[in-house]
Amino acid sequence: MEHVYPFTAIVGQEQMKQALILNLINPALGGVLIRGEKGTAKSTAVRGLTDLLDQVQVVEGCPFHCRPGHGALCEDCRKKTEWKTVPYTRRVVELPVSSTEDRVVGSLSMEQAIKKGEKVFEPGLLAQANGNILYVDEINLLDDHIVDVLLDSAAMGVNTVEREGVSYSHPARFVLVGTMNPEEGDLRPQLLDRFGLVVEIRGEQDLSLRAELIRRRMDYEKDPAGFCRVWEPRQDALRRQIAAAMERLDKVEIPDALYLDAARIGVALQVDGHRSDITLLKASATLAAFEGAKQAGREHLIRIAPMVLTHRMRRMPFDTYTGLPDDWEKILND
Repeated sequence: MEHVYPFTAIVGQEQMKQALILNLINPALGGVLIRGEKGTAKSTAVRGLTDLLDQVQVVEGCPFHCRPGHGALCEDCRKKTEWKTVPYTRRVVELPVSSTEDRVVGSLSMEQAIKKGEKVFEPGLLAQANGNILYVDEINLLDDHIVDVLLDSAAMGVNTVEREGVSYSHPARFVLVGTMNPEEGDLRPQLLDRFGLVVEIRGEQDLSLRAELIRRRMDYEKDPAGFCRVWEPRQDALRRQIAAAMERLDKVEIPDALYLDAARIGVALQVDGHRSDITLLKASATLAAFEGAKQAGREHLIRIAPMVLTHRMRRMPFDTYTGLPDDWEKILND
């Protein structure tokens, strides 16, 4: 049995951990992109989510893990009047950067379609990802067209394959998580904008935290099973907190004043479009749900703003300055 490094044992990188947790609670945020130098626990954090995912009931034998009563169903499941369900533990599905389009979206058998008039679909990685987390390491090295397909499916919750006038659609609701090292190239701004949250991380500079990080990693490598047992109570507490946040998310109120705050920030920082405003409010409500608040407030908005806005702000060529304000209250009170 493989023992994954516990998510709660990761030292520092609080913004990265928060962004991942918020997307677990609310997949509608649009996924998260983690940018940082090598060796900063990007992959460790994403794979650590595996142990935080819940067990659900899915239709037996369905390649898309359809969940009756939870979102859209595939064509075969829609035709059934009743379903036999089985337990299924959600997981992290990894997409290699060498993946072809057919491997990602799936393929249709044109021979069967022409000879017998039957749509025979060979599921791809997006079928496996439905209801799960889709993880792409070094996403900046993936073909732009495939990144487009991933972002479209993540936004729409549906994957459609078309070949020679024949089409097949299936549900593809997943949390998209990408990691990358900016030194190896960046994503186009149009693609960056479609990620709900983006976080920038770097190696830990605090000496005591850096020493603790090394100590924990060496303890884990010495005895993975024992290390995971020690951290299980904190893992379990986080699982319960995430589950509770999912339950209360729809009940979190967004006051009218917060809509105005989101609009003020968008105008003041000259952010293109309105996607950032909407994501800012959704993420604020999700953070409020995670912390047990009944209403999203300005403090939630301010804390989540850097993850939502940094990658969407207008910049001059070669400009790396984020332009985020030091005094949010001044913007919001003007």
